[in-house]
Amino acid sequence: MNPMNEVVIAKATINIGVGEAGEKLSRAMTLIENMTGQTPVKTYSKVTNPEWGIRKRQPIACKVTLRGEKAEDAIKMVLDGINNRLRPSQFDAQGNVSFGIREHIDIPGMRYDPDIGIFGMNLSITFEKPGYRIKRRKIQKKSIPKRHRITPEETMKFMEENFNVTIAEEEEY
Repeated sequence: MNPMNEVVIAKATINIGVGEAGEKLSRAMTLIENMTGQTPVKTYSKVTNPEWGIRKRQPIACKVTLRGEKAEDAIKMVLDGINNRLRPSQFDAQGNVSFGIREHIDIPGMRYDPDIGIFGMNLSITFEKPGYRIKRRKIQKKSIPKRHRITPEETMKFMEENFNVTIAEEEEY
């Protein structure tokens, strides 16, 4: 197989949205730091929504971006919490995959801590092939040609082979 056509994990992003600043957000940040060993960053609201009590530029969530071995460990850990099952609708047109977990205590090895509480989280995995650097570099930036882009089928195959994931149809899930 051509080494330029191998699919690799570029990054995994874990996100916990709490909807408000303050103590709840700091507990979510503590949880992510305990899970991954990396300090999370706060994310801020982009618009004001009076119905939800959110103002523009108010911290409402936190996230951490993992790469390399840390990303693979986090993916395995969260996939165990959902029994290694994904739906085809969780894969996007660029071949990335995003899924959520309702309660972090569903993850094996995670215990309930009364000081932190229970949080749900989302995990987004971004995939690349070698050569994707050309769309990020500063000089002579180019777009990725269609024949080199990742398809959802390639990503599904990668997840089945490397993480023992079962792709379940919508009704079976």
